[in-house]
Amino acid sequence: MNASPTDRPTGPGAWRSAPADLDSGRGAPTGHATAAEGSVLRKQSKPALLMLVAWTVLTGLVYPLAFTGFAQLVFPRRANGSLIEEEGRVVGSRLIGQPFASSAFFWSRPSATGPQPYNAAASSGSNLGPSNEDLRAAVEERVRSLREAGPGGPVPVDLVTASGSGLDPHISPAAAFYQVPRVARSRGVAEEALRDLVRAHTRGRQLGFLGEPTVNVLELNLALEREAPTPRPVP
Repeated sequence: MNASPTDRPTGPGAWRSAPADLDSGRGAPTGHATAAEGSVLRKQSKPALLMLVAWTVLTGLVYPLAFTGFAQLVFPRRANGSLIEEEGRVVGSRLIGQPFASSAFFWSRPSATGPQPYNAAASSGSNLGPSNEDLRAAVEERVRSLREAGPGGPVPVDLVTASGSGLDPHISPAAAFYQVPRVARSRGVAEEALRDLVRAHTRGRQLGFLGEPTVNVLELNLALEREAPTPRPVP
């Protein structure tokens, strides 16, 4: 027999005081439900922790060690920093430039790293835009110094501006040829001999079309010292 409308609870709070079976399936969790939830949490935590440990070992130990060993076997020179040795001692890296101040050497491009140029621990650019007055003044000063020391005329841009990393070991062939008269005068050698040396150390585009031709300044200066040593002062 169905309840009539008059059998239903009426008045304020009537539904709240109605028997619990009117809202079956709801109510405070029982102790059994709490224990079941705890059991599920423990079951999920164990595989999660195991996965954390497994991936930590795999990506933090196995992967780096495997690739380090592979690199040492296949290309050890590059894996160890592409170091350059001269007479049994390390004099630099093919990947990181060095500053040269003497007029008897080819000069690298400027470096914006601090506290000294070509600081590999602080790779950075100047972050100065083309309209910045400080950058403009620095470039003008570099152009003036290069023209006073060299042949004058247009100065290659890479001799007066720093690279984005501040560590670029290369200059353009044009920048190397621009410095030939100064270096030849300082060493007392023929300019054509130095031009041949620059050509011999000019590296072309990668795969014939990627990037631009470059000259590694450190390698060029080491070859220069072998071919035409710096004049020694007479005692």
